[in-house]
Amino acid sequence: MRTLTPEACGHFVATALFLGAVVSLTACGEQRGTDVAASSPATSPSSGPSSPGASPYVEPGTVDGAPHQGDNNAYRRSGEMSAASARDARKEADRIEPVLKRLWEQKKWDPKSVRAALLELGYEEERTGPKGERLGGTLTVRKMFPRYEVDHNVTPEGALIGLRVHDDACVTAFVQKTNFEVKTNGPFMETGCFEPPYGH
Repeated sequence: MRTLTPEACGHFVATALFLGAVVSLTACGEQRGTDVAASSPATSPSSGPSSPGASPYVEPGTVDGAPHQGDNNAYRRSGEMSAASARDARKEADRIEPVLKRLWEQKKWDPKSVRAALLELGYEEERTGPKGERLGGTLTVRKMFPRYEVDHNVTPEGALIGLRVHDDACVTAFVQKTNFEVKTNGPFMETGCFEPPYGH
């Protein structure tokens, strides 16, 4: 019979203890930690040894650990566009972008100037009834959303543009002192063609 050296014996004991711990954890049927194989079922939301103090309410895939982030930001998700509507929205965005670029270069980003320039493209202002129902037109130009700075709300200079191309497609744009942007998206749940501000 072969005798182990004290050093080899120590390695053997450590390996046996490690394997025993792994087997006992596996036998419990509980998965812990963050390195779970993609094919295995989702882990329990309880915090494991690799995530001390983790909230039991954090949604999977949430970067900053905010609980219920997906639900809380549902109002910021735009609706789906059909492929045909997306193409039509892109065409309108391509018409609007050079106008906003010109206005930005001329330092004209107030809603009145922007509205007048876009109406020259043949768009009609969107009209709504007393209950918010749409009565016609497709273009809305408004002031920027106010944002909180230090101890009060500030409304930055600039204009927000929402163009309803189809029921499922919009052009959403802005022009302000620092920059301008034009993009296409489906309508937002609460704000139509306007991307809602944060801090809802």
